[in-house]
Amino acid sequence: MAKPARSPTAEALPAAEKSRSAVGSGLRSLASAASGFLDRWSVVGTGVSRLEKTLGDQFPEGEHYFGLENFGNTCYCNSVLQALYYCIPFREQLLEYYANYRNPGDAEENLLTCLADLFAQISLSKKKTGVISPKRFVHRVRKQNELFRSNMHQDAHEFLNFLLNEIVDILEKEFSTVKDSPESTSPGGVANGEVYHLANEVRREPLVTWVHKNFQGSLTNETKCLMCETVTAKDETFLDLSIDIEQNSSLTSCLKSFFSTEILNAEDKFFCDNCCSLQEAQKRMKIKKAPQILVIHLKRFKFIEQLSQHKKLSYRVVYPMELKLSSASDDVDCEYSLFAVVVHVGNAANHGHYVSQIKSGDHWLSFDDDSVDKIQESTLQTFYGSSREYSGNSDHGYILFYESVAKS
Repeated sequence: MAKPARSPTAEALPAAEKSRSAVGSGLRSLASAASGFLDRWSVVGTGVSRLEKTLGDQFPEGEHYFGLENFGNTCYCNSVLQALYYCIPFREQLLEYYANYRNPGDAEENLLTCLADLFAQISLSKKKTGVISPKRFVHRVRKQNELFRSNMHQDAHEFLNFLLNEIVDILEKEFSTVKDSPESTSPGGVANGEVYHLANEVRREPLVTWVHKNFQGSLTNETKCLMCETVTAKDETFLDLSIDIEQNSSLTSCLKSFFSTEILNAEDKFFCDNCCSLQEAQKRMKIKKAPQILVIHLKRFKFIEQLSQHKKLSYRVVYPMELKLSSASDDVDCEYSLFAVVVHVGNAANHGHYVSQIKSGDHWLSFDDDSVDKIQESTLQTFYGSSREYSGNSDHGYILFYESVAKS
């Protein structure tokens, strides 16, 4: 099912391809703001790395490739952070927000400031590659949410949702504080790295954070009574789509099933307000507004009632490099390009490992905690899954990140 977001749908951003070309554009102001916190993080390694030698002249100008230290079981965190870091619009807006509205020396520490510190440390590093120890960020995560305090295997998708929603909460609280302050008649909306003008203490626009601008889309849930044919529609927002999967299928076919029409009958009949009774009905969902960054969660962990535990589904699901998604509001297909895959390694739901495969520039990289290596695009095919239940391959695509592509 769709994951609900917490704020209204944002207007579409400029295409991600345009944003990717602007990597590092806002870092000069960030450098001066961040000069006091670089010593808070541990950067490991010296000299020219193997990755630098491998990429040679193909190393993107202004880009950095850093591994993240694992604190026992934090691969779920590392894999998601790497995917978010190479979501260029999100990264740029986070760094711009921190440079413009936060004083690293005086700011009250929270999950957002810790994330900004970590991203800035990578972006501002004089070295192109290395390893960073995100100890403060992990400590803050565990302090904020007891779910992540144990040494047990954690779910990367749960962590992604927690992180994005926590950032939204922080930004909303900051905006509320600014709005209620005596100086609120002056520009003070810090949530988007943009300027909001508040006149007569009236908030004219709903708050839309960069989280919503990048990740939020909206669905329309339609139910049609088969007796009177009255259609009931309800809109809901989402930050990612959680999709059921089938063996030897494709992402396209799984999405088609997700948006297919469902018949409500027998015990599942729909109460029609027009008929004032339970009636058979048709139910379906469709995209009302497509997000700038489309995050798709493949539901690989299924709860088995007989066993009272989750089982990992190693199903082979082919995901394309280019994806089209129909949008009801635009009446056209939204085109997306794959740029990151969070992979679950292991045959069980309660243990395993997470790595990320990420596109940067014209090449793909594998981020495995503190290790970063160049891979061929064809390597992504090895993470589709297994065509049979018992297979030696346990590396399966779990979370897919697609960015909107500008139409020529």
